[in-house]
Amino acid sequence: MPLVFAGACSHAPGITGRADRADPVLRDGLYEGFDRMRRAIEESGAEALVVIGAEHFANFFMNNMPAFCIGMGETYTGPIEDEAWLGIKRTQISGAPDLSRRLITNIMNEIDVAYAEEWQFDHGIMVPLHFLTPRYDMPVIPVNINCQGPPLAPLHRAWKFGKALRVACDAAPEKIAIVGAGGISHWPATPDSGKINEEWDRQFLDRFINNRRRELLSYTDEETYRDAGQGGFEIRTFIAVAGATEGATGEILFYAPIPIFAVGCTVATMNVI
Repeated sequence: MPLVFAGACSHAPGITGRADRADPVLRDGLYEGFDRMRRAIEESGAEALVVIGAEHFANFFMNNMPAFCIGMGETYTGPIEDEAWLGIKRTQISGAPDLSRRLITNIMNEIDVAYAEEWQFDHGIMVPLHFLTPRYDMPVIPVNINCQGPPLAPLHRAWKFGKALRVACDAAPEKIAIVGAGGISHWPATPDSGKINEEWDRQFLDRFINNRRRELLSYTDEETYRDAGQGGFEIRTFIAVAGATEGATGEILFYAPIPIFAVGCTVATMNVI
């Protein structure tokens, strides 16, 4: 079966951990965006969910930092962070090891990827799952793109990874959904935490939902760091989704800067053609 759903969303820990401190109108609008995405995934008939994330030194550190890694575990646990801090209870999530192996084998025809049979999910995956699979009843395949420890994968490689993932998904008999999870402009764990560059965000999202490859790949890391903070490096997860849906356009279900969540909060879907 072909890929049946593609989208992208924010994964900031404040979305669940500081929900009570946010503007309720903006918070509820964001939550409704997540709910619309959840319903779209369910209506697509997806049998497995691939989450393309950017983790935060929870499993990969400077002694071993793959550019791309795909989970191949029977099960995963998360969140690795304190449950009360994140507002999500620790649980076990089913994997899809046979499907993962087939995807990895196919993707490696184009992109060298690492794999991991053990993986503890941090907020980068757990926040999206909290909204998109609230019963944790869909097998999950985690993907990590190194957005944390330079040297980072070039943007054109993130695009190519997305294209290779699409080919692999289309070759599988299972119906597969993919979601890219990350921030756009944000400055986490710095004195500028809570700062959001709305103009930069909206320009990036316009390029994303219109799938303008040349413009999406035109950002340099120096420019991104200046204009969108080190958290802006996570645009690689969105770009991978754009690569997987090359030629298609999408829709922004929600965008608003929410400073207490420390990011321009986003939920978007891409058409699958």
